[in-house]
Amino acid sequence: MAQQNTSSAGRLRPNNRKPLILNAAVMNTPSHVSPGLWRHPTNHSAEYTNLKYWTDLAQRLDDANFHTLFITDSLGSFDVYKGPHNAGPAIESGAQFPINDPLLLVPSMAAATTNLVFGVTASVTYDHPYSLARRFSTLDHLTNGRVAWNVVTSFLTSAARNHGLEEQIEHDERYRRADEFLDVTYKLWEGSWRDDAVTKNIQSGQYANSDLVQEIHHRGKYFKVPGPHVCEPSPQRTPFIFQAGSSKAGKDFAAKHAEAVFVGSQLPELVRPTVDAIKSTAQEKYGRDPNHIKVVVSISVIVAETDEAATRKRDELLSYGNIEGALTLFGGWTGIDMSKYSDDEDFRFVNDYAIRSVLDKWSSTVPGSENLPWSKKRIAEYIMLGGYGAKVTGSPETVVNELERWIEIGGVDGFNFGSITVPGTFDDLIKFVLPVLKERGWLRADIEKDKEGATAREVFLGTPRLTEDHPGHRYTWARDGDRPVFPSNTE
Repeated sequence: MAQQNTSSAGRLRPNNRKPLILNAAVMNTPSHVSPGLWRHPTNHSAEYTNLKYWTDLAQRLDDANFHTLFITDSLGSFDVYKGPHNAGPAIESGAQFPINDPLLLVPSMAAATTNLVFGVTASVTYDHPYSLARRFSTLDHLTNGRVAWNVVTSFLTSAARNHGLEEQIEHDERYRRADEFLDVTYKLWEGSWRDDAVTKNIQSGQYANSDLVQEIHHRGKYFKVPGPHVCEPSPQRTPFIFQAGSSKAGKDFAAKHAEAVFVGSQLPELVRPTVDAIKSTAQEKYGRDPNHIKVVVSISVIVAETDEAATRKRDELLSYGNIEGALTLFGGWTGIDMSKYSDDEDFRFVNDYAIRSVLDKWSSTVPGSENLPWSKKRIAEYIMLGGYGAKVTGSPETVVNELERWIEIGGVDGFNFGSITVPGTFDDLIKFVLPVLKERGWLRADIEKDKEGATAREVFLGTPRLTEDHPGHRYTWARDGDRPVFPSNTE
């Protein structure tokens, strides 16, 4: 079931190679995108409530020179399968449920590491910009700037219900609300305090100069926030911004706000138009340098000494998968309750357009599956090892060849490696894949002592603060700078 490609290696000349972004994707839950695999001997994810599990993982990745530990999140249960509103299958299988808050993990992991960046998912739909700005400023202080925010608008109906709504806010309306949400946070982070407002004058007893702290007076359609920001300026002020929207509204939002974008598909040929669209929109509509947006693709890797050994490893991992959990995830992602269908139906031929649209895409893009039936079991098996994103199984050379195809054809800057087992997946990447990437010139150099502890934005863009073409930069109140002007807000 796993994707495999044996294209020739090294098609990009070594002198054209930029160091790849290496992210490790996890979730604060027993099973992220590989339901049932919490039982596997190399998987410790059932220990997610133990802080040492997280600090050990962070140290392992930091020592291997990964860029980011990326922690995704969800605010509700997947409750479509055997539904409606039935969280039972998710609870039974541990499929992204139970799930703890990712932000609270970060300070301890930051204290245990030197260079690793922490990308944390936080929703703008069920939060308020004033309080969320405070939490991220606190994290930015405690990590010395090694924090990034993955901005999401949330898609689960269960999350909406548990936040007091009868139904979800309409999709594009969530993005309009998100746009104002970020505008408020930029004003708080960038424009409420001047860089030198904090004096800590022992002789006079003045901690901060109130003349250099101002209210933001935001009054918009969705939020009324007078300010000032309750936190003093942190190393980055604004955390590095990740975003992963795939819809038209999501891609427009990414083009305006994101400094790094997550993309996903089964083939690099299919992801390239998304990459090009986001970057061209950023430049043409928002006046941003497209090089100021990094693109990272989600991919799951199963690797061993040889292709044959990797296939055996895949089959062994698959034996631990949970079909019910996989169908639970499928239901949450697509809104389709697969319990209504028989076990042996080939969903390429059912009269349900919603299912056909998903399966037609898979059957035409997953290598080797063009003429194979897609039954419930096969759908579950595909999801069990890394969810619905791209996959590659094989030897180190086979895997790196495929990664190079994504770079060359897809135009991506790096990879968000999905966790089939934790830390097993990352141990395999460190043992098998990273040496080949290093040999081919794709890894960043070892970090010199005097450059350790760089902020997230310095790591990805080479600057500690928002670039001048970013929409949040217009609110920047730098040392000795003029007060930022807050445009009139619309009720």
